[in-house]
Amino acid sequence: MLISEAARVTGLTPKMIRHYEDLGLLNSERAANGYRVYQARDLDTLLFIVRAKDLGFNLADIQQLTSLWRDEQRPSSEVKQLAQSHIKTLESRAALLLDMAAKLRVLAEQCQGDHQPDCPILDGLEGSHCSVHGSRN
Repeated sequence: MLISEAARVTGLTPKMIRHYEDLGLLNSERAANGYRVYQARDLDTLLFIVRAKDLGFNLADIQQLTSLWRDEQRPSSEVKQLAQSHIKTLESRAALLLDMAAKLRVLAEQCQGDHQPDCPILDGLEGSHCSVHGSRN
């Protein structure tokens, strides 16, 4: 199948598919006319990449995961270690996002949301509202 069909099947853009090829994650064959031709194994690789991206893995991790996936002699411990490291990163990001939401919630609760110009949300973003920063002024 051609790149446009592979893009349709995987939900990726042709540009992203070519990018993954440039990174060495994928090696399509070329037809006599020079067009890229994708086989079932190429689609499997692209779908693997999509699922890894959906779980938030970065490209370096996806390269490592793809390599491990292709290596039938891989120790599963390497895969597990990579996954556990990624879980810690995700949990850290989640905690940061929850903290940001809590700070914004405090400001939103302090805002009257009426026709008056006073707005604790804007004051907090400006830095003049100390509850956003906790003990900092």
